[in-house]
Amino acid sequence: MITLAAAINAGLRRALEDDPKVVIMGEDVGKLGGVFRVTDTLQKDFGNNRVIDTPLAESGIIGTAFGMALRGLRPVCEIQFDGFVYPAFDQIVSQVAKIHYRTEGRVKAPITIRIPFGGGIGAVEHHSESPEAYFAHTAGLRVVSPSNPVDAYTMIQQAISLDDPVVFFEPKRRYWDKAEVDLDALPDLPLHKARVVTEGTDVTVVTYGGTVATAVTAAKIAAEEGRSIEVIDLRSLSPIDFDTIEESVRKTGRLVVAHEAATFLGIGAEIAARISERCFYQLEAPVLRVGGFHIPYPPAKLEAHYLPDPDKLLDAVDRSLAA
Repeated sequence: MITLAAAINAGLRRALEDDPKVVIMGEDVGKLGGVFRVTDTLQKDFGNNRVIDTPLAESGIIGTAFGMALRGLRPVCEIQFDGFVYPAFDQIVSQVAKIHYRTEGRVKAPITIRIPFGGGIGAVEHHSESPEAYFAHTAGLRVVSPSNPVDAYTMIQQAISLDDPVVFFEPKRRYWDKAEVDLDALPDLPLHKARVVTEGTDVTVVTYGGTVATAVTAAKIAAEEGRSIEVIDLRSLSPIDFDTIEESVRKTGRLVVAHEAATFLGIGAEIAARISERCFYQLEAPVLRVGGFHIPYPPAKLEAHYLPDPDKLLDAVDRSLAA
């Protein structure tokens, strides 16, 4: 049994071992091992030329990594917290995301940008945000998020191996969740394929990252009350595996989308629009969304009110079934 954080560490270690072009860089990733210890012992084992402590300058981290990628390296950048990514936003959106199209595919930018995201840890301002929609909206970026240690181990390796830039969102409140992880197993799914976590027949619940475990809990409660919920873990936010969602909704006739980010213009809004178009005649009720309020992330004492929980999910399920 290892934690999600340890699984990412193991995946990074395997990537460093398998490819000498892989380098890790970020604030405190080396000697300290990162604030969440995700990169613990990697600098000790691979040296400070492969695991690099950088200045506190996110724009500089991504800008430097972009240059390294253009010269054939495969940099893995850590943004220490979600709310710290904005100084790097210009580099990511204006440079990294556009290089493939700017050069008609002749120049690659194999950069993986790791971002701990979301709430649930009682942190202060700028430490609990969910900025994933900004990056999913940006053409030229792949955006993924594992929800469990098994996926974390394989998905980080898949992301690093790609020639495209990948924004890798890690649900920080799940860092300490444990599972059995076979370190010799190959990925059981392509990086951008969604996973049906819990099968059901009454309502489809689609979510990702830290909210997957919340949805599974809600499905267990619903089962005790005679309702059958199918939970889908998106895993990938760009591209989105709409085929798996559509197949489920054609079976259940109902869809609830949940995420920690605000529902206003969030990932759930795009899913609701697409599934309403693709499954219009199969839907028995409007697509419903469960998520954060359209406000800056609240103080720690209020985050339980802000975050989706099983009660909020089950309320949406009830409303969908009652429609």
